[in-house]
Amino acid sequence: MPLEKIALISDVHGNLTALDAVLDDIESRGVDRIINLGDFVGKGPRGGEVVDRCDKVCDVNIRGNWDDHLPVWSDESAPEMIWWRDELRQDQRDWLRALPMSHDLLLSGRHIRLFHASATSPHVRVRAKHTAEEFAGMFANTAMTGGGPAPSMVGYGDIHDAFVEVERGRTLFNVGSVGNPLDEPVPSYAILEGAVDEPGQAPFGLQFVRVPYDIEAEIEAAARLGMPALEPYAVELRTAVYRGFQGM
Repeated sequence: MPLEKIALISDVHGNLTALDAVLDDIESRGVDRIINLGDFVGKGPRGGEVVDRCDKVCDVNIRGNWDDHLPVWSDESAPEMIWWRDELRQDQRDWLRALPMSHDLLLSGRHIRLFHASATSPHVRVRAKHTAEEFAGMFANTAMTGGGPAPSMVGYGDIHDAFVEVERGRTLFNVGSVGNPLDEPVPSYAILEGAVDEPGQAPFGLQFVRVPYDIEAEIEAAARLGMPALEPYAVELRTAVYRGFQGM
């Protein structure tokens, strides 16, 4: 039975240097498909280039919270928000807001659901340390996910913190972040491997991959382009300390 490899990436956040490193690694592993779980833009300097690259190379793209709200931020927003918004062409803004919010697939007998942050909304966050109720909610059919078989496995992004949790036959995992990891300062992504559209049990794998890249080159690119909020961005990339916690 042939097995297919599917790479899951998320939260590139305008970091083209990290994205290129991850895409090179994905190609080297003979991956068949790429699914992007959202947050292409904001925080980093080259959201427009990231959108164009992912539109070209990813087989499925899912809308994240930044993709949903950044294109419609007003001119009264913070300077960095306006900068990130205006770095995008109008067609890119329209593309982001038209993306689906979830994607289901069947792999080696496992019903897998993928979305950005939660089954409720890309704006509702479920952290790595969550309640039993939050865990159960990730597997629910909702207005956002639609109907169909309830998933036995759910993958998401948003929190920039890779993890996997298995409880009573259900697996919840987070793929981490390509462009703005906040668990360690090394981009992460995940690879699913299994038999596509196979309803019966078959060999299956879930692998997490970390890909080093040239952090200083990315910071230099942001400085060259005149991106606001450069210093907290640089600290996040170098240390994986979220800007809201810097200086605490």
